[in-house]
Amino acid sequence: MSLDASAVTRCRRRVHLDHDPASAEVPRALPDPSLEQRRADAAAHRAEIGARLAAATGEAWVAVPAEGPAHRRAAATAEAVAAGARLIWGAVLPLDDAAGRRGSAELLVRLPGGGYVPVIVVRHRVTDPGSGAVTTPLLEPWPDRGAVDPDRKIRSQPRDLLRLAHLTRMLGAAGWAADEEPEGSCLGGVIGMDADVVVWHDLLAGHWPGGRSTLAEYDVRFADRIAVATAAATGAPALARPSRITECRRCPWWPTCETELTRSEDVSLVVRGEAAVVLRAAGVGTVAALAALDPAVEPPVPLPGMPFADTVALARAWQRGLSVARRVPRIAVPRADVEVDVDMESFGEAGAYLWGALLTFPGGARPGDEPEGYRAFATWEPVPTEDEGRSFGEFWTWLSGVRAAAAASGRSFAAYCYNEQAENRWLLASARRFAGRPGVPTVGEVESFIGAPSWVDLFAVVSEWFLCAHGKGLKRIAPAAGFSWRDPEAGGENSMRWYRDAVGMDGAPPDPEQRRRLLEYNADDVAATRALREWMSSPAIAEVPLAGEL
Repeated sequence: MSLDASAVTRCRRRVHLDHDPASAEVPRALPDPSLEQRRADAAAHRAEIGARLAAATGEAWVAVPAEGPAHRRAAATAEAVAAGARLIWGAVLPLDDAAGRRGSAELLVRLPGGGYVPVIVVRHRVTDPGSGAVTTPLLEPWPDRGAVDPDRKIRSQPRDLLRLAHLTRMLGAAGWAADEEPEGSCLGGVIGMDADVVVWHDLLAGHWPGGRSTLAEYDVRFADRIAVATAAATGAPALARPSRITECRRCPWWPTCETELTRSEDVSLVVRGEAAVVLRAAGVGTVAALAALDPAVEPPVPLPGMPFADTVALARAWQRGLSVARRVPRIAVPRADVEVDVDMESFGEAGAYLWGALLTFPGGARPGDEPEGYRAFATWEPVPTEDEGRSFGEFWTWLSGVRAAAAASGRSFAAYCYNEQAENRWLLASARRFAGRPGVPTVGEVESFIGAPSWVDLFAVVSEWFLCAHGKGLKRIAPAAGFSWRDPEAGGENSMRWYRDAVGMDGAPPDPEQRRRLLEYNADDVAATRALREWMSSPAIAEVPLAGEL
């Protein structure tokens, strides 16, 4: 029995099903094409980093063969360690049979005093603008030369830290751990999507709840997961039961868990995560049991998250098949004379390739106004590309012109999005990255825009005024307003695949049909936020049951 580092960040029930022989015949989700593509992209990213490092580090560099059985690759790694190689790429560590660990590191770096520290290569961002991260240049991956970076701060990535801890424990078990590290520290490095520095983490620093170190957090998690897996493999009583969490939507075992949860009407179908755990512990394990409670009295146990009365109302809405219920008789939705719905499309963390906007005039159009309707500001060069600066600058220039015209004519203005986190992030990132380009605002201008009352997050409005029994995503909520997407496959994950074809990312000619599909998808997204806002402002909202009346 051995586990790799991914087990410590996975759902406990998934670990059970992965190791239960009886699970071989139960239903699983079909392979996710977008997940497979992300894995392929990550592999290509690692290969590119390896090639750059190999070219720059010369004799210090040893690469373990990428092909072949794991035990042969582990033997090749051991030979490189015995020879004192300073950098070992593609390292496969010896199985830690005593603890039940297996794993590999993109890079092992030998310290001056002997022994190795792990470096992993990932295809996501590992820092944000700021200061305080300890880094070295990518092509000088020596942790003893690390310095506090004035331009970067650490972006929290727990899975990276826990993988480094896993590899550190394996290095120790193999006798390959660093003989001397800076006093009181234990280092591991990460190379992220930007691939210009190595970010060094101290795995003994108390970054986790309660001041626990990464190594301490990892040890507790790994001991739990190995126990879960062992019980599953040996037919012992299961240590993990299904419970709906965020991870479920992308888990291959979700069809199996969903069937079991639905059959038992498990309480996690209504309240997820820790709230479901504490309710079960208090004997409230089903939706029916939760719905039967009196919302006016104290809950059986303190609940994290939403108020107790809301959890009871959600359970009652779920029983009646309702997707939404109102918290209050009248929904307060900011409206304006001039309204713009905004939706941004990005390709993972590589870049924002499309800014879509839908302009309407609830207060009536006037001579000289821009025509109503949808506009797309896009680049079809594969991101990241400098052409993003052009499309973003054109979008901002157009939006600023609409705002200015409204102000000059004495009319109110509002812009809307659904869940501002993504739009705000790329507004700020684009302003920083393309500073000084035509039409690109300063960071201060963007901060002023997103901090103004005229920038309205409809997700926040829905969260404040509605209870949503089946989730609060736009694809879940807009149908309650009578809206539907033209494309039956519309969704963020599918759009990633469409984008690859649209720009010819995999070597094929760019596909104009997929570009049209993306533009239609984006146009429907902004039309959905408009439909949702108008529905919430209309008399039709009175048809939605009040939570207090359920």
